[in-house]
Amino acid sequence: MMSAYQRLTTSFTPARVPVGPFRPWPRWKLYRPVLLPVLFAAAMLLAWQVLTVRLAVSPMLLVPPSEIWAVLVQAWPILLVQTWPTLVNSMVGFLLASILGIAIGGALVVSRRVEQAFWPHILIFQLIPKVAVAPLFIIWLGMGPASRLCFAVFLSFFPIAVSAATGFRSADPTALRLCRSLTASPWQTFVRVRVPYAIPHIFAGLKVGVTVAIIGVVIGEFVTAQEGLGYIIMFASSAAQTALVFAAIALLCGIGLLLYGAVALAELFVRRWYGAPISVGGFV
Repeated sequence: MMSAYQRLTTSFTPARVPVGPFRPWPRWKLYRPVLLPVLFAAAMLLAWQVLTVRLAVSPMLLVPPSEIWAVLVQAWPILLVQTWPTLVNSMVGFLLASILGIAIGGALVVSRRVEQAFWPHILIFQLIPKVAVAPLFIIWLGMGPASRLCFAVFLSFFPIAVSAATGFRSADPTALRLCRSLTASPWQTFVRVRVPYAIPHIFAGLKVGVTVAIIGVVIGEFVTAQEGLGYIIMFASSAAQTALVFAAIALLCGIGLLLYGAVALAELFVRRWYGAPISVGGFV
């Protein structure tokens, strides 16, 4: 018979890791954030392809992914040329909106008078329906790229400004009092304390702003442009070329993923440049 000590130690023996074919894949958690979205997208495309073919959906309503790919390959030279102005205008509009939004967010936090004077007007401008304002940009700036850029900035600067202001306000009050006790200047306090706390919030606003900037450029191309993917979508829809519309939309998704990935890489670089993960809950 087993003694009490033997029964006690046996009950607390850790379970062995399965070996052989049932051994868990150690890198699954590492690749899961990439594999799961890819597998889900592949499943959705497969279901899209099968359903459109089996149900004999009209090509004017919905085309299978295989036909979209064929049109994308066939019209690739033209689509590539039309992608460039949309990409450039989106990047420039996003950069201008980022500079303007971060500057406004910092000014709202640094000066109470600036916040009282400008915040109500910024909120009113945000509440205005954006599509209703688009014709005004055409009247003011003409049919060129300037109207599209300004419309993209008008759409995307608000989430960046709000996120930046929220981040600058999230600085630890204890750290701010410490800076005042050490006779640090307002600029030193802003750069050394408020900016590190604001970085996660700023990049959250930038990730939203970069997608909204693309929307602003495409809306401008719907109205004014004779080039760009928005113009291709309008032209193809008027000609009932549904596959070409989907091909242009796929390229727009690619532009959005490219710019979003650039913002995410910039965030990773900034975090590493500060030397440690930036926390919004404590002074680091």
